[in-house]
Amino acid sequence: MPKYHFISGLPRSGSTLLAAVLAQNPRFRAGMTSPVGSLVHTVLAQVSAGSEFAQVVGTDQRKRRLRGLFDSYYAGDDSAEVVFDTNRIWCGKLPLLLDLFPDAKIVACVRNVAWVMDSLEVLFRANPYENPRIFGANAIRTNVYTRMEGLLQHDQMVGSAWAALREAFFGPQASALLLVDYDLLVRTPGKVLPLIYDFLGEPRFAHDFDNVDYDASEFDIPLGVPGLHKVRTKIEFRTRRTVLPPDLFEKYDKLSFWHDTNGSAANVIAPARR
Repeated sequence: MPKYHFISGLPRSGSTLLAAVLAQNPRFRAGMTSPVGSLVHTVLAQVSAGSEFAQVVGTDQRKRRLRGLFDSYYAGDDSAEVVFDTNRIWCGKLPLLLDLFPDAKIVACVRNVAWVMDSLEVLFRANPYENPRIFGANAIRTNVYTRMEGLLQHDQMVGSAWAALREAFFGPQASALLLVDYDLLVRTPGKVLPLIYDFLGEPRFAHDFDNVDYDASEFDIPLGVPGLHKVRTKIEFRTRRTVLPPDLFEKYDKLSFWHDTNGSAANVIAPARR
């Protein structure tokens, strides 16, 4: 069986990019969000309290079935010694993951929350003839204020990921968590990747940061957001002005809590807060 690690964190923060880079290593298997997280959630709902099956499926059976979801999904690739499963829900499932896989590590990709929101707004404006599903109902898509507020709701794309990350960051198992800042990853990938390898306890690998390519148009187009998971060939940092109104940018800029590690055992690769 392969060794399992996990990629999680905030949307628009480099998780697909990181997976594309790691996939260059022939020992690794990594990609964009897989369905395993949703399968785990569904199976748990079917056998937990409130379900008619709760009394006939014990804890050991549940554990075997959930472990089996991973093994069956990733079966058939004998070359992969290490599997990275990507899903934003994993930060909220640390007790489960570390019980199933005691040696697992979680790499959480993060980014200044204001720039996360900005990046999603850029995608919305780039597709004026679509009603992207990631923004919810029509009323939420009305203007930039309703769109941003909607995305930060506890059950929506950014809000749920942010809350799960914060839970993991201050939780008792935070030492299994590594937060990787998007800006540092794209500015200095040659320095960041070795640190990730050291955290994982894996031998380092010489990656090619000028030839990274990943696209999932078949997944993005049905969402109404073409390019959501497209990765540029060359990793580089690009500067631009934000499209958010100043008051919104200032509001979300304050939500990047990981710059202060007091009270957390998590590992962080991020620039000092200015």
